[in-house]
Amino acid sequence: MATTVSLIGSKWKLLIMRNLLGRPWRFNELQKSIEGISQKALTEALRSMETDGIVRRTAYPEVPPRVEYSLTELGESMRPIIKAMETWGMEYKEQMQEEQYDC
Repeated sequence: MATTVSLIGSKWKLLIMRNLLGRPWRFNELQKSIEGISQKALTEALRSMETDGIVRRTAYPEVPPRVEYSLTELGESMRPIIKAMETWGMEYKEQMQEEQYDC
């Protein structure tokens, strides 16, 4: 468990993973879609995830240059973990709402 947490345990990495599970994203798209993340924090998280083998950075030789981030096969293998966390979170929120209405 400690290894998994070290790889995706930060708030930003989980949100990046959530987005990349859907499709490849460009840097600016990611930054705009993750409220509160700074350019520096996004850069550091992406570099770390790339070093860990979770994220792939693809640079296209175009003018202007285009870079996309996507999940590697290793990153894709984390899909069930992220999905389980999402499911648990939604069930938790529902339970908390039901308990509020019961009071």
